[in-house]
Amino acid sequence: MTKKWLAIYTRPRWEKKVNQLLSEKGFESYCPLNKVKRRWSDRIKIVEEPLFKSYVFVKLSEKDRMEARMTSGAVNFVYWNGKPAVIKEKEINAIKRFLDEYEYVEARPMDVKVNERVMITSGTFMGQEGKVLELRHKIAKVAIDSLGYILIAHFERTKLTSALPK
Repeated sequence: MTKKWLAIYTRPRWEKKVNQLLSEKGFESYCPLNKVKRRWSDRIKIVEEPLFKSYVFVKLSEKDRMEARMTSGAVNFVYWNGKPAVIKEKEINAIKRFLDEYEYVEARPMDVKVNERVMITSGTFMGQEGKVLELRHKIAKVAIDSLGYILIAHFERTKLTSALPK
């Protein structure tokens, strides 16, 4: 059976625990963690927080869905058009590369129309296409479609070129 990446919606602040429990059950799971600075009254500390609040990704076959869904802390799968939303392997890999290259990443729910498809011409994402939602100074908002989120990174405009529609 073919395995696909699905997104599981978790109880608030249960992302790391659900990820751990899914792994203990033998599933390949991924909880993207973002390094962020947190200030306490006596110090500043860098901590890892889930990039997508209440989401964990799990790669499984259709027959394993129920077992994954019954994991403590898991609420349900994320649905798109009445079916569990399938996340492409290349999008999971893009998130991993993005988090390897950038710290203090911000994820925002996508609520903007797509303007233009671009290809990144240098750096870690060289050759990758994305949908630019906005260009301001050196900021490009790159949308990962099936998640409904925007990952924001700083790209120089000279490192972006127009891409032909597929």
